[in-house]
Amino acid sequence: MQAGSWRTSDQTSAQRGYSYKWQKARLEFLREHPLCCMCEAQGVVTVATVVDHSTPHRGDQKLFWRRSNWAALCAHHHSSDKQREENKLGR
Repeated sequence: MQAGSWRTSDQTSAQRGYSYKWQKARLEFLREHPLCCMCEAQGVVTVATVVDHSTPHRGDQKLFWRRSNWAALCAHHHSSDKQREENKLGR
């Protein structure tokens, strides 16, 4: 996470877009995509618990709500592999 990024601002998670509306959309997406897409690519079946933004939205609400930018991930892939990818790319 970079200093001065939208994630480190004084905004609450709800102010950054992660509101009740997001929680409802997230649950609906996970019902439609119940398995981690990164595990599936490795031939492993794991329940997805996180809806990740494939391209970081950085506060851009159009990108935030673009469902084609969402990916169902397990907690492991979201907190390790995905973060490592983003850090490597400077996101």
